[in-house]
Amino acid sequence: MAARATANREMQNWAKPAVVRCAIYTRKSTEEGLEQGFNTLDAQREAAQSFIGSQRHEGWVAVPKLYDDGLHGREPGPARPAAAAGRHRHR
Repeated sequence: MAARATANREMQNWAKPAVVRCAIYTRKSTEEGLEQGFNTLDAQREAAQSFIGSQRHEGWVAVPKLYDDGLHGREPGPARPAAAAGRHRHR
C-alpha cells in the first residue's frame, strides 16, 4: 500500500509542468488613440493574456506587474535600466 502511495505521488509530481513566467510586451508607434478608454495597447495585452491562459496546462502564467518607462524604442539601451534588468534576470 505504501509503495502505491509513493508511486501515485511520483506520478503527480511528474505530471506537473514547470512554471513558465511570461512577460507581455505591448507596443504602439504613435500616441494617436491612447486617450481612448480601450486602445490598441489594451487589445494587445488582452490577446496576450488570453493566449497565455490557453497554455495554462503547460504551466504558463503571466507576470502581473505592469511597467511603462515612457521611453521610445529609439532610446539607447542604457536609458532603459528596467528593460536591461529584465533581460539579465530572465536569461
